[in-house]
This record gives sequence, C-alpha cells and structure tokens, in this order.
Amino acid sequence: MKNQTYDLIGDIHGQHAKLLNLLTHLGYLPHDEGFRHPEGRKIVFLGDYIDRGPKIRETLLTVRAMVEAGDALAIMGNHEYNAVCYHTPDGKSGHLRQRRQMNVRQHAATKHQFAGRDAEWGDWIEWMKRLPMFLDLGGLRAVHACWDARGLALINGRTIADDDFLHVSADKGSPEFLAVENILKGPELALPDGHVFHDKEGTARHKVRVRWWDLPAAARISHLNMPEPFDIPGDAHPDDLRGIPDYGAGEPPVFVGHYWLPPERAHAPLKHNIACLDFSAAFGDNPLVGYRWEGEHHLEAANFVTTAHP
Repeated sequence: MKNQTYDLIGDIHGQHAKLLNLLTHLGYLPHDEGFRHPEGRKIVFLGDYIDRGPKIRETLLTVRAMVEAGDALAIMGNHEYNAVCYHTPDGKSGHLRQRRQMNVRQHAATKHQFAGRDAEWGDWIEWMKRLPMFLDLGGLRAVHACWDARGLALINGRTIADDDFLHVSADKGSPEFLAVENILKGPELALPDGHVFHDKEGTARHKVRVRWWDLPAAARISHLNMPEPFDIPGDAHPDDLRGIPDYGAGEPPVFVGHYWLPPERAHAPLKHNIACLDFSAAFGDNPLVGYRWEGEHHLEAANFVTTAHP
C-alpha cells in the first residue's frame, strides 16, 4: 500500500477565501461540507483557525467537516487554547484567561461573528478542547509552535477536554503551564531590564519568542528572536539556553505555524527538518501557505505551496 501523503496548512485565522483557494490549488475537490483529494492525500491543519479574519465560522466548519470525514487532521493553536481559557470560569469570580484589554481585543472578531449563536459557540469550545496539541505521524510531526520533547512527555497526549488538566495547564506555577506555553506559543526569554520589544500588533513585550534549534553555547537574547533577530545588548544566561528545547538534526521533519514570518520572506525550511507555514495570512493579501509532503526527510523549498488571494 502506498504510504500516506499529507498537505500541511499554516494559520488560517478566519481567512476562509484563502483556505478554499489553497485547497483547490492543492487539488482538493468539494466533498459534502468539506474537501477531499482524489488521490487520498490528507490535510494537516496546524492550528489558529479563529480570531482576526472575516470568516471564522466558515473556516471552523470546513476544518471540522474535513476532520470528521477523515480527509484532514487538525491540531490546537494558541488561539484555540486561549479562547477556551477565556470562556472557562476559574472558580474565583474570574476566568482562566483574564478579560484584560489585550485579550478582549484578540478575541473581538470571533465574538462578533458568533453574536447570537451562543449555543453553537459553546459547541465549538467543546470541539476545540478535544484538539490534540501535537501529532507524531512517524515520518513527520506537527505542533503549533515548538516540538518540546520534555513538555510533550509531560502532557502525554492529554487534551484540555480533561477539566483537571485544563485548569492545571492555566496555573502559572505548574510544570504543565510551562509545557503548554512552549508547545503552543514557543519558548521565551526575558529581555534585559529597561528593554522592550513591540510585537506585530504594537504590544510592548518584555519577553521574546526564541528559536529552538541550532542553539549556540552563548548568544544575545535578541539574536535568537523569532521570527527575525534584532540587536540589543543582553546575553542569555547559559542555564536559560540549556532549558530551551533544541531540535536535533536527525529528528523527523516537524511543521509549525505561529511565528508570523514576514510575507515577503522566501518560502523555505527554517532547517532541513523544520518548516514554519505561518506567513501572516491573517492580514490583507498576505499568503496562506502550505507544504506538499511526499515522505521526504529533507524538506525542500520547492514543496511550499501558495496561491494569490482571489
């Protein structure tokens, strides 16, 4: 029997028109409520289906239909995790994700598009709870932000449909919290006192996301920044560097989203066995990007696939 082949798609963020265009470009044909490839290929969706874009509900419906029909696999992104926490009471007159202005703004588009559909939104929350945080398919792996072997072993395949695990994962003092942070949001390092980094939405951050491969013995924190290094003083402490997962050259290919690579950046692997498929599709005409995987261990720039937004 021919080995299963996959097409992987990065963060959609409610850009349903871009999703339909890319699925069609990849050769998928409409099938019931979803899409199916005539040669039996399957999609792996890398998370972040909600927030920001204009057609969030439609995106969820397409992704779920394909998963339930056996035509796709889907993992959790940090936006799905955040949405679940945002809507889950913490038992202390609040919620697992605080209703701070930044968090309210992040979920505004989703809340607006599900206005008047409270029961349906409750069902989507339950669906998102059941999404796995990673996939290990043997020849390839998929995770939203970082393949952290120690964190994945700690989680051990649990989902946040387990209410106890959901609550402990949102407890900032727990090992489970750190594992989920690494897996869904990527490892971070604190910047030196007096320095901040402004993210893609202009929010001042005192920590930066850092890469988790080819880690040197010593480096400036800003030089490890994802998606692009910058330059401010401040070296990473050796213990902090040793605490960052470091994906080995002999590991299977792993696909991630999450990192908002600049849309003008060349579509190419980050390393021979690591590919990020998030090229900021949430905004404007930025591309939704996929990768056509045929079983190769060494990922190739030629296998990245995108198409202009219609």
